Amino acid sequence: MSGIDPITLAVLAGRMEQIADEMDATLFRAAFNPIIAEAHDASHGLYHAATGDTLVQGKSGLPIFVGVMAFAVKAVIDKAAQDGDLADGDIYIFNDAHLGGTHLSDMRLVRPYFRDGQLFCYLASVGHWHDVGGAVPGNYNPAATDAFQEAFVLPPVRIARKGVINQDIIDILMRNTRLPQSAMGDLNGQLGALDLGVKRLDALLDEYGADTVRAALDALGERAEKLMRAELAALPDGRWEAEDFLDNDGITDRALLIRVALEIRGDKMVLDFAGTAPVTAGPVNIALPTAVATAYVAIKHIFPGLPANAGVMRPIEVRIPDGSLLSAAFPAPVGGYTETILRMIDVIFSAMAQAAPTRVVANAYGTINALSIAGKRANGAPWVMFSFFGGGHGGSPESDGLNHGNAPISTATIPPLEILEAAYPVMFRQWALRPDSAGAGAHRGGLGAVYEIELLEENARAFLFGERGRFAPKGIAGGGEAALNHFEYEQDDGWHAPPMTSKMLGMQLKRGQAVRLETPGGGGYGAPGDRDPAAVARDVALGFLSADRATALYGDAWKGSAQ
Repeated sequence: MSGIDPITLAVLAGRMEQIADEMDATLFRAAFNPIIAEAHDASHGLYHAATGDTLVQGKSGLPIFVGVMAFAVKAVIDKAAQDGDLADGDIYIFNDAHLGGTHLSDMRLVRPYFRDGQLFCYLASVGHWHDVGGAVPGNYNPAATDAFQEAFVLPPVRIARKGVINQDIIDILMRNTRLPQSAMGDLNGQLGALDLGVKRLDALLDEYGADTVRAALDALGERAEKLMRAELAALPDGRWEAEDFLDNDGITDRALLIRVALEIRGDKMVLDFAGTAPVTAGPVNIALPTAVATAYVAIKHIFPGLPANAGVMRPIEVRIPDGSLLSAAFPAPVGGYTETILRMIDVIFSAMAQAAPTRVVANAYGTINALSIAGKRANGAPWVMFSFFGGGHGGSPESDGLNHGNAPISTATIPPLEILEAAYPVMFRQWALRPDSAGAGAHRGGLGAVYEIELLEENARAFLFGERGRFAPKGIAGGGEAALNHFEYEQDDGWHAPPMTSKMLGMQLKRGQAVRLETPGGGGYGAPGDRDPAAVARDVALGFLSADRATALYGDAWKGSAQ
Protein backbone atom coordinates (compact mmCIF):
# COMPACT_ATOMS: atom_id res chain seq x y z
CA MET A 1 0.00 0.00 0.00
CA SER A 2 1.13 3.54 -0.73
CA GLY A 3 3.21 5.11 2.05
CA ILE A 4 0.65 7.13 4.02
CA ASP A 5 -0.26 6.72 7.66
CA PRO A 6 -3.73 5.35 8.51
CA ILE A 7 -4.93 8.46 10.35
CA THR A 8 -4.07 10.81 7.50
CA LEU A 9 -5.65 8.36 5.06
CA ALA A 10 -8.90 8.28 7.06
CA VAL A 11 -9.00 12.07 7.31
CA LEU A 12 -8.38 12.55 3.60
CA ALA A 13 -10.92 9.88 2.66
CA GLY A 14 -13.53 11.73 4.69
CA ARG A 15 -12.57 15.09 3.25
CA MET A 16 -12.78 13.86 -0.33
CA GLU A 17 -16.11 12.13 0.26
CA GLN A 18 -17.34 15.39 1.73
CA ILE A 19 -16.37 17.23 -1.46
CA ALA A 20 -18.49 14.86 -3.53
CA ASP A 21 -21.33 15.03 -0.99
CA GLU A 22 -21.32 18.84 -1.13
CA MET A 23 -21.44 18.71 -4.91
CA ASP A 24 -24.49 16.43 -4.66
CA ALA A 25 -26.17 18.80 -2.21
CA THR A 26 -25.42 21.84 -4.36
CA LEU A 27 -27.18 20.34 -7.37
CA PHE A 28 -30.11 19.02 -5.34
CA ARG A 29 -30.74 22.51 -3.98
CA ALA A 30 -30.31 24.29 -7.32
CA ALA A 31 -32.05 21.96 -9.80
CA PHE A 32 -35.42 22.98 -11.26
CA ASN A 33 -36.41 19.41 -12.13
CA PRO A 34 -38.10 17.33 -9.35
CA ILE A 35 -36.35 14.17 -10.54
CA ILE A 36 -33.08 15.78 -9.41
CA ALA A 37 -34.26 18.18 -6.72
CA GLU A 38 -36.62 15.77 -4.94
CA ALA A 39 -35.74 12.27 -6.17
CA HIS A 40 -31.93 12.90 -6.21
CA ASP A 41 -31.38 11.20 -9.57
CA ALA A 42 -27.86 12.59 -9.94
CA SER A 43 -24.31 11.97 -8.79
CA HIS A 44 -20.88 13.56 -8.42
CA GLY A 45 -17.39 12.25 -7.98
CA LEU A 46 -13.64 12.44 -8.49
CA TYR A 47 -12.06 10.37 -11.25
CA HIS A 48 -8.55 9.23 -12.22
CA ALA A 49 -6.70 11.56 -14.58
CA ALA A 50 -5.47 8.81 -16.91
CA THR A 51 -8.00 5.97 -16.70
CA GLY A 52 -11.20 7.70 -15.58
CA ASP A 53 -11.60 5.16 -12.76
CA THR A 54 -13.80 6.20 -9.86
CA LEU A 55 -11.71 7.58 -7.00
CA VAL A 56 -14.43 9.00 -4.75
CA GLN A 57 -18.20 9.29 -5.12
CA GLY A 58 -20.77 11.13 -3.05
CA LYS A 59 -22.99 9.07 -0.74
CA SER A 60 -26.21 10.75 -1.88
CA GLY A 61 -25.89 10.00 -5.58
CA LEU A 62 -27.09 6.93 -7.46
CA PRO A 63 -24.84 3.84 -7.10
CA ILE A 64 -25.28 2.95 -10.79
CA PHE A 65 -23.41 6.15 -11.65
CA VAL A 66 -20.27 5.00 -9.79
CA GLY A 67 -19.43 2.56 -12.55
CA VAL A 68 -20.86 4.28 -15.59
CA MET A 69 -19.26 7.63 -14.84
CA ALA A 70 -15.85 6.00 -15.08
CA PHE A 71 -16.75 5.18 -18.70
CA ALA A 72 -18.09 8.70 -19.20
CA VAL A 73 -14.89 10.29 -17.93
CA LYS A 74 -12.81 7.91 -20.08
CA ALA A 75 -14.84 9.04 -23.12
CA VAL A 76 -13.88 12.63 -22.31
CA ILE A 77 -10.24 11.64 -21.77
CA ASP A 78 -10.23 10.06 -25.23
CA LYS A 79 -11.93 13.09 -26.79
CA ALA A 80 -9.48 15.48 -25.10
CA ALA A 81 -6.56 13.40 -26.37
CA GLN A 82 -8.02 13.58 -29.86
CA ASP A 83 -8.44 17.36 -29.58
CA GLY A 84 -4.96 17.68 -28.11
CA ASP A 85 -5.52 20.95 -26.28
CA LEU A 86 -7.07 20.19 -22.88
CA ALA A 87 -6.90 23.27 -20.65
CA ASP A 88 -7.80 24.38 -17.15
CA GLY A 89 -11.39 25.63 -17.18
CA ASP A 90 -12.56 23.29 -19.95
CA ILE A 91 -15.87 21.52 -19.32
CA TYR A 92 -17.22 18.74 -21.53
CA ILE A 93 -20.91 17.88 -21.76
CA PHE A 94 -22.69 14.90 -23.35
CA ASN A 95 -25.53 12.41 -22.95
CA ASP A 96 -24.46 9.65 -25.39
CA ALA A 97 -25.47 6.55 -23.41
CA HIS A 98 -23.42 4.16 -25.54
CA LEU A 99 -20.28 5.99 -24.41
CA GLY A 100 -21.26 7.02 -20.89
CA GLY A 101 -23.84 4.42 -19.89
CA THR A 102 -27.45 4.58 -18.61
CA HIS A 103 -29.73 6.53 -20.99
CA LEU A 104 -29.99 9.80 -22.89
CA SER A 105 -31.89 11.59 -20.12
CA ASP A 106 -28.71 11.58 -18.01
CA MET A 107 -26.64 14.66 -18.89
CA ARG A 108 -22.97 14.37 -17.98
CA LEU A 109 -20.57 17.25 -17.33
CA VAL A 110 -16.87 16.43 -16.95
CA ARG A 111 -14.24 18.96 -15.90
CA PRO A 112 -10.47 18.46 -15.67
CA TYR A 113 -8.91 19.65 -12.42
CA PHE A 114 -5.41 21.13 -12.74
CA ARG A 115 -2.86 21.73 -9.99
CA ASP A 116 0.26 23.79 -10.67
CA GLY A 117 -0.38 23.45 -14.38
CA GLN A 118 -0.65 19.64 -14.26
CA LEU A 119 -3.78 17.54 -14.64
CA PHE A 120 -4.58 16.09 -11.21
CA CYS A 121 -7.97 14.40 -11.68
CA TYR A 122 -11.40 14.91 -13.21
CA LEU A 123 -14.58 16.13 -11.54
CA ALA A 124 -17.89 14.98 -12.95
CA SER A 125 -21.58 15.68 -12.52
CA VAL A 126 -24.47 13.68 -13.94
CA GLY A 127 -28.17 14.42 -13.58
CA HIS A 128 -31.41 13.15 -15.08
CA TRP A 129 -32.87 16.02 -17.11
CA HIS A 130 -36.63 16.20 -17.35
CA ASP A 131 -36.85 16.14 -21.13
CA VAL A 132 -34.21 15.92 -23.88
CA GLY A 133 -36.36 15.91 -27.00
CA GLY A 134 -37.23 12.68 -28.79
CA ALA A 135 -40.62 11.23 -29.66
CA VAL A 136 -42.00 10.90 -26.11
CA PRO A 137 -42.11 13.64 -23.45
CA GLY A 138 -39.81 12.54 -20.63
CA ASN A 139 -37.86 10.26 -23.03
CA TYR A 140 -39.08 6.83 -21.86
CA ASN A 141 -40.36 5.72 -25.27
CA PRO A 142 -41.48 2.06 -25.06
CA ALA A 143 -41.78 1.85 -28.86
CA ALA A 144 -38.36 3.28 -29.76
CA THR A 145 -36.34 1.23 -32.23
CA ASP A 146 -33.28 3.48 -32.24
CA ALA A 147 -31.70 6.14 -30.05
CA PHE A 148 -32.95 8.97 -32.24
CA GLN A 149 -36.54 8.13 -31.28
CA GLU A 150 -35.61 8.41 -27.60
CA ALA A 151 -33.91 11.78 -27.31
CA PHE A 152 -31.50 14.29 -28.77
CA VAL A 153 -28.03 12.66 -28.83
CA LEU A 154 -25.08 14.83 -27.82
CA PRO A 155 -21.52 13.46 -28.10
CA PRO A 156 -18.75 14.82 -25.84
CA VAL A 157 -18.31 18.51 -26.69
CA ARG A 158 -16.88 21.46 -24.78
CA ILE A 159 -19.50 23.65 -23.17
CA ALA A 160 -16.69 25.74 -21.67
CA ARG A 161 -13.22 26.54 -22.99
CA LYS A 162 -10.66 27.89 -20.49
CA GLY A 163 -13.49 29.04 -18.26
CA VAL A 164 -15.55 30.73 -20.99
CA ILE A 165 -19.00 29.24 -21.60
CA ASN A 166 -19.85 28.35 -25.20
CA GLN A 167 -23.34 29.80 -25.61
CA ASP A 168 -23.80 27.99 -28.93
CA ILE A 169 -23.88 24.61 -27.15
CA ILE A 170 -26.41 25.92 -24.63
CA ASP A 171 -28.59 27.26 -27.45
CA ILE A 172 -28.58 23.85 -29.15
CA LEU A 173 -29.50 22.08 -25.92
CA MET A 174 -32.33 24.47 -25.07
CA ARG A 175 -33.78 24.15 -28.57
CA ASN A 176 -33.96 20.36 -28.17
CA THR A 177 -36.07 20.17 -25.02
CA ARG A 178 -39.76 20.70 -24.39
CA LEU A 179 -38.87 22.27 -21.04
CA PRO A 180 -35.97 24.73 -21.57
CA GLN A 181 -36.46 26.51 -18.25
CA SER A 182 -36.10 23.22 -16.36
CA ALA A 183 -33.08 22.19 -18.44
CA MET A 184 -31.37 25.54 -17.95
CA GLY A 185 -31.88 25.35 -14.20
CA ASP A 186 -30.43 21.84 -14.07
CA LEU A 187 -27.46 22.83 -16.24
CA ASN A 188 -26.64 25.81 -14.03
CA GLY A 189 -26.92 23.58 -10.97
CA GLN A 190 -24.42 21.11 -12.43
CA LEU A 191 -22.02 23.89 -13.42
CA GLY A 192 -22.30 25.28 -9.88
CA ALA A 193 -21.56 21.87 -8.38
CA LEU A 194 -18.39 21.57 -10.49
CA ASP A 195 -17.30 25.07 -9.43
CA LEU A 196 -17.76 24.09 -5.79
CA GLY A 197 -15.75 20.92 -6.32
CA VAL A 198 -12.83 22.92 -7.71
CA LYS A 199 -12.90 25.28 -4.73
CA ARG A 200 -12.97 22.44 -2.22
CA LEU A 201 -10.16 20.57 -3.97
CA ASP A 202 -8.08 23.75 -4.05
CA ALA A 203 -8.49 24.10 -0.29
CA LEU A 204 -7.67 20.44 0.34
CA LEU A 205 -4.51 20.48 -1.75
CA ASP A 206 -3.44 23.81 -0.26
CA GLU A 207 -3.60 22.15 3.16
CA TYR A 208 -2.10 18.71 2.43
CA GLY A 209 -0.26 19.03 -0.88
CA ALA A 210 -0.88 17.27 -4.15
CA ASP A 211 1.53 14.40 -3.46
CA THR A 212 -0.13 13.45 -0.17
CA VAL A 213 -3.65 13.57 -1.62
CA ARG A 214 -2.55 11.56 -4.65
CA ALA A 215 -0.98 8.97 -2.35
CA ALA A 216 -4.23 8.78 -0.39
CA LEU A 217 -6.25 8.17 -3.54
CA ASP A 218 -3.89 5.36 -4.58
CA ALA A 219 -4.06 3.86 -1.09
CA LEU A 220 -7.86 3.92 -1.05
CA GLY A 221 -7.98 1.92 -4.29
CA GLU A 222 -5.45 -0.58 -2.98
CA ARG A 223 -7.34 -0.97 0.28
CA ALA A 224 -10.65 -1.52 -1.53
CA GLU A 225 -9.06 -4.25 -3.65
CA LYS A 226 -7.59 -6.02 -0.59
CA LEU A 227 -10.92 -5.89 1.23
CA MET A 228 -12.74 -7.32 -1.79
CA ARG A 229 -10.23 -10.15 -2.15
CA ALA A 230 -10.59 -10.99 1.53
CA GLU A 231 -14.38 -11.11 1.22
CA LEU A 232 -14.19 -13.43 -1.79
CA ALA A 233 -11.62 -15.71 -0.17
CA ALA A 234 -14.00 -16.25 2.75
CA LEU A 235 -16.70 -17.65 0.44
CA PRO A 236 -16.83 -21.23 -0.89
CA ASP A 237 -15.37 -21.95 -4.31
CA GLY A 238 -17.87 -23.00 -6.94
CA ARG A 239 -20.05 -22.06 -9.89
CA TRP A 240 -23.73 -21.16 -9.60
CA GLU A 241 -26.25 -20.14 -12.27
CA ALA A 242 -29.48 -18.17 -12.30
CA GLU A 243 -31.84 -16.77 -14.91
CA ASP A 244 -34.90 -14.55 -15.18
CA PHE A 245 -36.87 -12.78 -17.89
CA LEU A 246 -38.01 -9.39 -19.10
CA ASP A 247 -41.67 -9.25 -20.16
CA ASN A 248 -40.87 -8.00 -23.69
CA ASP A 249 -39.01 -5.22 -25.49
CA GLY A 250 -42.06 -3.04 -26.18
CA ILE A 251 -42.02 -3.96 -29.87
CA THR A 252 -42.43 -7.74 -29.95
CA ASP A 253 -44.38 -9.50 -27.22
CA ARG A 254 -41.71 -12.09 -26.47
CA ALA A 255 -39.93 -12.79 -23.17
CA LEU A 256 -36.20 -12.00 -23.04
CA LEU A 257 -33.78 -14.15 -21.06
CA ILE A 258 -31.18 -12.70 -18.66
CA ARG A 259 -28.74 -15.39 -17.47
CA VAL A 260 -25.64 -15.33 -15.27
CA ALA A 261 -23.07 -17.83 -14.08
CA LEU A 262 -21.30 -16.72 -10.90
CA GLU A 263 -17.96 -18.40 -10.22
CA ILE A 264 -15.68 -17.96 -7.21
CA ARG A 265 -12.13 -19.28 -7.16
CA GLY A 266 -10.03 -18.17 -4.21
CA ASP A 267 -9.99 -14.37 -4.08
CA LYS A 268 -11.46 -13.86 -7.56
CA MET A 269 -14.96 -13.83 -9.00
CA VAL A 270 -16.34 -14.14 -12.53
CA LEU A 271 -19.81 -12.98 -13.57
CA ASP A 272 -20.55 -14.49 -16.98
CA PHE A 273 -23.75 -13.46 -18.76
CA ALA A 274 -23.40 -15.92 -21.67
CA GLY A 275 -26.80 -17.13 -22.86
CA THR A 276 -28.53 -13.78 -22.35
CA ALA A 277 -30.92 -12.77 -25.15
CA PRO A 278 -29.47 -10.96 -28.17
CA VAL A 279 -29.84 -7.27 -28.96
CA THR A 280 -33.50 -6.52 -29.44
CA ALA A 281 -35.46 -4.02 -31.50
CA GLY A 282 -36.99 -2.25 -28.50
CA PRO A 283 -35.41 -0.08 -25.79
CA VAL A 284 -34.60 -2.68 -23.11
CA ASN A 285 -31.06 -2.98 -24.45
CA ILE A 286 -28.19 -1.54 -22.42
CA ALA A 287 -24.71 -0.46 -23.43
CA LEU A 288 -21.62 -2.27 -22.17
CA PRO A 289 -20.67 0.46 -19.65
CA THR A 290 -24.09 0.11 -18.05
CA ALA A 291 -23.78 -3.66 -17.77
CA VAL A 292 -20.39 -3.48 -16.07
CA ALA A 293 -21.61 -0.76 -13.71
CA THR A 294 -24.65 -2.87 -12.80
CA ALA A 295 -22.38 -5.72 -11.74
CA TYR A 296 -20.62 -3.21 -9.48
CA VAL A 297 -23.93 -2.14 -7.91
CA ALA A 298 -24.86 -5.76 -7.19
CA ILE A 299 -21.43 -6.41 -5.64
CA LYS A 300 -21.80 -3.33 -3.43
CA HIS A 301 -25.14 -4.66 -2.17
CA ILE A 302 -23.64 -8.06 -1.42
CA PHE A 303 -20.58 -6.55 0.28
CA PRO A 304 -21.97 -3.30 1.73
CA GLY A 305 -18.97 -2.43 3.87
CA LEU A 306 -16.62 -1.89 0.95
CA PRO A 307 -15.67 1.64 -0.18
CA ALA A 308 -17.08 3.15 -3.38
CA ASN A 309 -14.12 3.16 -5.72
CA ALA A 310 -12.78 1.19 -8.67
CA GLY A 311 -10.49 -0.98 -6.52
CA VAL A 312 -13.51 -3.07 -5.53
CA MET A 313 -13.84 -4.41 -9.08
CA ARG A 314 -10.21 -5.38 -9.69
CA PRO A 315 -10.68 -9.00 -8.50
CA ILE A 316 -13.94 -9.37 -10.46
CA GLU A 317 -14.25 -10.21 -14.14
CA VAL A 318 -17.52 -9.30 -15.83
CA ARG A 319 -18.09 -11.18 -19.09
CA ILE A 320 -20.73 -9.61 -21.31
CA PRO A 321 -21.29 -11.49 -24.60
CA ASP A 322 -20.99 -9.53 -27.82
CA GLY A 323 -24.31 -9.10 -29.57
CA SER A 324 -26.36 -9.51 -26.40
CA LEU A 325 -28.89 -6.97 -25.18
CA LEU A 326 -26.34 -6.18 -22.44
CA SER A 327 -23.80 -4.84 -24.94
CA ALA A 328 -25.86 -2.94 -27.48
CA ALA A 329 -23.99 -0.69 -29.91
CA PHE A 330 -25.13 2.72 -31.13
CA PRO A 331 -27.79 3.51 -32.28
CA ALA A 332 -29.69 0.66 -30.58
CA PRO A 333 -32.33 2.07 -28.20
CA VAL A 334 -31.40 1.92 -24.49
CA GLY A 335 -33.99 4.22 -22.90
CA GLY A 336 -35.43 1.50 -20.66
CA TYR A 337 -32.06 0.57 -19.18
CA THR A 338 -33.45 0.69 -15.64
CA GLU A 339 -35.64 -2.38 -16.21
CA THR A 340 -32.79 -4.47 -17.58
CA ILE A 341 -30.25 -3.62 -14.92
CA LEU A 342 -32.78 -4.42 -12.22
CA ARG A 343 -33.12 -7.90 -13.74
CA MET A 344 -29.33 -8.23 -13.86
CA ILE A 345 -29.17 -7.49 -10.14
CA ASP A 346 -31.94 -10.02 -9.49
CA VAL A 347 -30.08 -12.85 -11.25
CA ILE A 348 -26.78 -11.99 -9.54
CA PHE A 349 -28.56 -12.12 -6.16
CA SER A 350 -30.26 -15.40 -7.07
CA ALA A 351 -26.92 -16.94 -8.06
CA MET A 352 -25.18 -15.65 -4.93
CA ALA A 353 -28.03 -17.03 -2.81
CA GLN A 354 -26.90 -20.52 -3.79
CA ALA A 355 -23.35 -19.81 -2.63
CA ALA A 356 -24.00 -17.68 0.44
CA PRO A 357 -27.71 -17.14 1.14
CA THR A 358 -27.07 -14.93 4.17
CA ARG A 359 -25.30 -12.41 1.93
CA VAL A 360 -28.32 -11.47 -0.15
CA VAL A 361 -31.97 -10.51 -0.01
CA ALA A 362 -34.81 -11.82 -2.15
CA ASN A 363 -35.73 -10.03 -5.36
CA ALA A 364 -37.10 -6.52 -5.01
CA TYR A 365 -40.08 -5.37 -7.07
CA GLY A 366 -37.91 -5.04 -10.16
CA THR A 367 -39.32 -2.09 -12.14
CA ILE A 368 -39.29 1.69 -11.80
CA ASN A 369 -42.59 1.96 -13.75
CA ALA A 370 -41.44 5.06 -15.63
CA LEU A 371 -44.64 6.98 -16.25
CA SER A 372 -45.01 10.17 -18.28
CA ILE A 373 -48.18 12.23 -18.57
CA ALA A 374 -47.91 15.23 -20.89
CA GLY A 375 -50.11 17.88 -22.41
CA LYS A 376 -50.73 21.62 -22.65
CA ARG A 377 -52.19 23.93 -20.06
CA ALA A 378 -55.11 26.24 -20.79
CA ASN A 379 -52.64 29.00 -21.72
CA GLY A 380 -50.89 26.73 -24.23
CA ALA A 381 -47.79 26.09 -22.12
CA PRO A 382 -46.53 22.50 -22.36
CA TRP A 383 -46.19 20.37 -19.24
CA VAL A 384 -44.54 16.97 -18.71
CA MET A 385 -44.94 14.95 -15.56
CA PHE A 386 -42.34 12.23 -15.46
CA SER A 387 -41.82 10.12 -12.39
CA PHE A 388 -40.85 6.67 -11.19
CA PHE A 389 -42.64 4.66 -8.55
CA GLY A 390 -41.84 2.34 -5.69
CA GLY A 391 -42.56 -1.22 -4.63
CA GLY A 392 -41.60 -3.87 -2.11
CA HIS A 393 -38.06 -4.97 -1.33
CA GLY A 394 -37.06 -8.57 -0.77
CA GLY A 395 -37.09 -10.30 2.58
CA SER A 396 -33.67 -10.78 4.18
CA PRO A 397 -32.06 -13.21 6.64
CA GLU A 398 -32.76 -10.69 9.39
CA SER A 399 -36.12 -9.08 8.65
CA ASP A 400 -39.11 -8.59 6.40
CA GLY A 401 -38.53 -6.55 3.26
CA LEU A 402 -39.04 -2.80 3.13
CA ASN A 403 -42.55 -1.70 2.18
CA HIS A 404 -42.78 0.79 -0.70
CA GLY A 405 -39.09 1.40 -1.24
CA ASN A 406 -37.22 2.67 -4.27
CA ALA A 407 -35.31 0.49 -6.71
CA PRO A 408 -32.03 -1.05 -5.47
CA ILE A 409 -30.10 0.62 -8.29
CA SER A 410 -30.27 3.92 -6.47
CA THR A 411 -30.45 5.94 -3.31
CA ALA A 412 -33.03 8.17 -4.99
CA THR A 413 -36.35 8.90 -3.35
CA ILE A 414 -39.80 8.72 -4.90
CA PRO A 415 -41.01 12.29 -5.54
CA PRO A 416 -43.68 13.19 -2.96
CA LEU A 417 -47.23 13.44 -4.28
CA GLU A 418 -47.49 16.98 -2.87
CA ILE A 419 -44.63 18.07 -5.15
CA LEU A 420 -46.11 16.33 -8.19
CA GLU A 421 -49.59 17.76 -7.57
CA ALA A 422 -48.15 21.25 -7.06
CA ALA A 423 -46.09 21.11 -10.25
CA TYR A 424 -48.52 19.40 -12.65
CA PRO A 425 -52.29 19.36 -13.34
CA VAL A 426 -52.87 15.97 -11.73
CA MET A 427 -54.46 14.67 -8.53
CA PHE A 428 -53.61 11.44 -6.75
CA ARG A 429 -56.83 9.61 -5.95
CA GLN A 430 -54.77 6.97 -4.15
CA TRP A 431 -51.21 6.51 -2.87
CA ALA A 432 -51.22 3.46 -0.62
CA LEU A 433 -49.65 0.14 0.25
CA ARG A 434 -50.90 -2.79 -1.85
CA PRO A 435 -52.33 -5.64 0.25
CA ASP A 436 -51.38 -9.24 -0.61
CA SER A 437 -48.47 -8.11 -2.79
CA ALA A 438 -45.56 -9.44 -0.69
CA GLY A 439 -43.82 -12.76 -1.29
CA ALA A 440 -44.35 -15.23 1.56
CA GLY A 441 -41.46 -16.41 3.68
CA ALA A 442 -39.98 -16.79 7.13
CA HIS A 443 -39.31 -13.12 6.46
CA ARG A 444 -41.86 -11.89 3.93
CA GLY A 445 -41.13 -9.41 1.21
CA GLY A 446 -42.13 -5.78 1.45
CA LEU A 447 -45.45 -4.56 0.11
CA GLY A 448 -45.86 -2.86 -3.23
CA ALA A 449 -47.94 0.24 -3.71
CA VAL A 450 -51.12 1.48 -5.41
CA TYR A 451 -51.08 4.81 -7.25
CA GLU A 452 -54.12 6.26 -9.01
CA ILE A 453 -53.53 9.55 -10.82
CA GLU A 454 -56.35 11.68 -12.24
CA LEU A 455 -55.91 14.28 -14.99
CA LEU A 456 -57.12 17.80 -14.14
CA GLU A 457 -56.42 19.44 -17.52
CA GLU A 458 -58.61 19.06 -20.61
CA ASN A 459 -56.48 16.47 -22.44
CA ALA A 460 -53.15 14.65 -22.06
CA ARG A 461 -51.25 11.60 -23.23
CA ALA A 462 -49.70 8.97 -20.96
CA PHE A 463 -46.73 6.70 -21.58
CA LEU A 464 -45.66 3.72 -19.47
CA PHE A 465 -42.37 1.83 -19.43
CA GLY A 466 -42.45 -0.92 -16.83
CA GLU A 467 -41.66 -4.57 -16.18
CA ARG A 468 -42.56 -7.52 -13.94
CA GLY A 469 -46.01 -7.78 -15.52
CA ARG A 470 -45.47 -11.46 -16.35
CA PHE A 471 -42.49 -12.67 -14.32
CA ALA A 472 -42.88 -12.09 -10.60
CA PRO A 473 -40.05 -11.10 -8.22
CA LYS A 474 -38.56 -14.31 -6.82
CA GLY A 475 -37.97 -15.41 -3.28
CA ILE A 476 -34.81 -17.11 -2.09
CA ALA A 477 -33.98 -19.81 0.43
CA GLY A 478 -37.48 -21.23 0.02
CA GLY A 479 -39.31 -17.89 -0.04
CA GLY A 480 -42.30 -17.26 -2.29
CA GLU A 481 -42.83 -14.96 -5.27
CA ALA A 482 -44.37 -11.52 -4.95
CA ALA A 483 -47.38 -10.16 -6.84
CA LEU A 484 -47.02 -9.14 -10.46
CA ASN A 485 -47.01 -5.55 -11.68
CA HIS A 486 -50.41 -4.32 -12.89
CA PHE A 487 -51.27 -1.16 -14.84
CA GLU A 488 -54.53 0.12 -16.28
CA TYR A 489 -55.88 3.36 -17.69
CA GLU A 490 -59.35 4.84 -17.72
CA GLN A 491 -61.39 5.52 -20.86
CA ASP A 492 -65.02 6.42 -21.57
CA ASP A 493 -65.98 2.72 -21.54
CA GLY A 494 -64.07 1.80 -18.40
CA TRP A 495 -60.61 0.56 -17.48
CA HIS A 496 -58.16 -1.02 -19.94
CA ALA A 497 -54.82 -2.83 -19.57
CA PRO A 498 -51.95 -2.52 -22.08
CA PRO A 499 -51.71 -5.36 -24.62
CA MET A 500 -48.04 -5.83 -23.66
CA THR A 501 -48.87 -5.73 -19.95
CA SER A 502 -46.14 -3.37 -18.76
CA LYS A 503 -45.51 -0.96 -21.66
CA MET A 504 -47.71 1.35 -23.69
CA LEU A 505 -47.40 4.42 -25.86
CA GLY A 506 -49.68 7.46 -26.14
CA MET A 507 -52.73 6.65 -23.99
CA GLN A 508 -55.23 9.48 -24.56
CA LEU A 509 -56.76 10.85 -21.35
CA LYS A 510 -59.55 13.36 -20.80
CA ARG A 511 -60.17 15.54 -17.78
CA GLY A 512 -61.31 13.34 -14.88
CA GLN A 513 -59.78 10.14 -16.29
CA ALA A 514 -56.94 8.38 -14.50
CA VAL A 515 -54.14 5.85 -14.71
CA ARG A 516 -53.60 3.23 -12.01
CA LEU A 517 -50.42 1.40 -11.01
CA GLU A 518 -50.33 -1.58 -8.67
CA THR A 519 -46.65 -2.32 -8.14
CA PRO A 520 -45.09 -5.65 -7.14
CA GLY A 521 -43.96 -6.49 -3.66
CA GLY A 522 -40.65 -8.13 -2.81
CA GLY A 523 -39.89 -11.84 -2.78
CA GLY A 524 -39.88 -13.77 0.49
CA TYR A 525 -36.84 -15.09 2.35
CA GLY A 526 -36.94 -18.57 3.87
CA ALA A 527 -39.73 -21.12 4.00
CA PRO A 528 -43.20 -19.66 4.76
CA GLY A 529 -43.75 -22.45 7.28
CA ASP A 530 -40.98 -20.96 9.41
CA ARG A 531 -42.74 -17.61 9.81
CA ASP A 532 -43.83 -16.66 13.32
CA PRO A 533 -47.66 -17.03 13.44
CA ALA A 534 -47.83 -13.81 15.47
CA ALA A 535 -46.14 -11.95 12.60
CA VAL A 536 -48.74 -13.34 10.17
CA ALA A 537 -51.55 -12.28 12.52
CA ARG A 538 -50.04 -8.80 12.78
CA ASP A 539 -49.94 -8.48 8.98
CA VAL A 540 -53.61 -9.47 8.80
CA ALA A 541 -54.53 -7.00 11.53
CA LEU A 542 -52.71 -4.19 9.73
CA GLY A 543 -54.40 -4.97 6.42
CA PHE A 544 -51.15 -6.02 4.74
CA LEU A 545 -52.50 -9.53 4.20
CA SER A 546 -56.05 -10.77 3.76
CA ALA A 547 -57.22 -13.57 6.04
CA ASP A 548 -57.83 -15.96 3.14
CA ARG A 549 -54.41 -15.26 1.67
CA ALA A 550 -52.76 -15.71 5.08
CA THR A 551 -54.31 -19.14 5.45
CA ALA A 552 -53.38 -20.15 1.90
CA LEU A 553 -49.74 -19.14 2.40
CA TYR A 554 -49.10 -19.92 6.07
CA GLY A 555 -51.82 -22.33 7.22
CA ASP A 556 -54.12 -21.83 10.19
CA ALA A 557 -51.58 -21.39 12.99
CA TRP A 558 -51.76 -17.57 12.79
CA LYS A 559 -55.42 -17.59 13.84
CA GLY A 560 -54.43 -18.55 17.38
CA SER A 561 -52.32 -15.38 17.59
CA ALA A 562 -55.01 -13.04 16.24
CA GLN A 563 -56.38 -10.47 18.67
